[in-house]
Amino acid sequence: MALTVKDLETLQAQHPDYRLELVDGKIIVMSPSGYESDEVAFRVGGKLWNWVEPRNLGRVTGSSAGFNLANTRAPDVAFVRADRLPQAPRGYATIPPDLMVEVKSPTDSVEELRAKIEEFLAQGTVVGILVNPDDRTVTVYRLNQAPVVLRDGDRLTVPDVLPGWEVPIAELWSPVFE
Repeated sequence: MALTVKDLETLQAQHPDYRLELVDGKIIVMSPSGYESDEVAFRVGGKLWNWVEPRNLGRVTGSSAGFNLANTRAPDVAFVRADRLPQAPRGYATIPPDLMVEVKSPTDSVEELRAKIEEFLAQGTVVGILVNPDDRTVTVYRLNQAPVVLRDGDRLTVPDVLPGWEVPIAELWSPVFE
C-alpha cells in the first residue's frame, strides 16, 4: 500500500525530531546530515538570505520546509520568488522552488542527490545545485543542459533566478580555526 501525504503529516507530527520525505509512496527517514554538511548548507542559505531579504525577492528555506510535488521532499536550501509564493503556506509548498540546493553529507551518495535534483528540475525548478564538501565542488544543474562544475577560485552565479547574486566558492566551506 502506497503511503500518502496525510500519512507523512501524521508521522511527522508523531515524530517531530525526524526529517521525513515521501518518495514513491514510501516514507524515508533522513538521517542527520553531519556537522560539516549542515554548516555548509547554513552558509549557502545565509548567503542566499542576505541577498534575497533586503531586496524582497522571495523566500529562502532550509531542510525542514517540504515541497509536495510528485513526491514530498525537502532540499537542504530552497528559494522561491515572491511573485510565485506571496504568502508562506502553513504546510508543504505545492509549487517547485526556483532554486534548490543539496549538500552532500558523509552518508549521502552523489547519484541519489543528483537524482533528487533532477526530479525537482523535471517538476519546474529552474536551477539545482549540488554542493560537495568531500571534493570542494559545486555542480549547477539546469533542465536539458550539461552540468557546470565549479571549484575554489570560481564564483557561483544564477543569473536566470537571482541576477547579480554571486558567491565565491571558497566562502562556502567550513572554516578551519587556527
